[in-house]
Amino acid sequence: MNYNLSSIPERTSRPRSFGLTVISDKGMSIAETENLLAVGKPYIDMVKLAFGTALVTPQIREKVKLYQSNNVPVFFGGLLFEAFVIRGQYNDYIKLLEEFELSFIEVSDGAISISHEEKCHYIKTLSEIGTVISEVGSKDKDKVKVTPPYQWINMMQAELDAGSAYLIAEAKETGTEGVYRNSGEVREGLVEEILTRIPGEKIIWEAPEKDQQLYFIRQLGCNANLGNIEPREVIPLETMRLGLRSDSFDLFLEHSGRKV
Repeated sequence: MNYNLSSIPERTSRPRSFGLTVISDKGMSIAETENLLAVGKPYIDMVKLAFGTALVTPQIREKVKLYQSNNVPVFFGGLLFEAFVIRGQYNDYIKLLEEFELSFIEVSDGAISISHEEKCHYIKTLSEIGTVISEVGSKDKDKVKVTPPYQWINMMQAELDAGSAYLIAEAKETGTEGVYRNSGEVREGLVEEILTRIPGEKIIWEAPEKDQQLYFIRQLGCNANLGNIEPREVIPLETMRLGLRSDSFDLFLEHSGRKV
């Protein structure tokens, strides 16, 4: 629905394999979810039920069914996986996935300490029953050392080899960790180095802030995979992807014959 505007970049269409918008549902009601899908469904590719909200959100079963009936894949936040693992209840987590009929599964280790080999074992096992999305990067602000790019690349490649369909580049809800500095500024050198070895189509960049979203659209084009998106930002993000927002207005006009 571009009203014949020229110089509008070509977006992938649902079901997308890249150009993904992954929203973070932090406990929306059924009514809020229905309203979101009424306007945002064409632009939502996956929904993460953030951190452990799935265990405390009222009518969670009905909400999951609502997403699924609209062909929107939904998955539990990786923290819930970690909460079960740390308690020795991994088999209970599998039962929970089966109970909710979830075919997308996030594996992370941001809050627990397990070896990377153990994490990859979970990825391999879970990839046999569903589509695994694994998160790379730590939520631990107290770590003195910043993980160097080569370690990010090695971990990402190992997780792809183990069976991950997509990799989430960690940012936390605040967008101040992982691929970002404490200020929220992108660690550009890290991102650029990662992209020399890992296909961009396989990485979902957590980008909760507008400037972070714009950075990846500038770097990777309108079909950058972006995650940790607030539900209210789905439509604004889509306009940014298409150059229909002041921040990105000039990105796709270079062949239009007009100066900005």
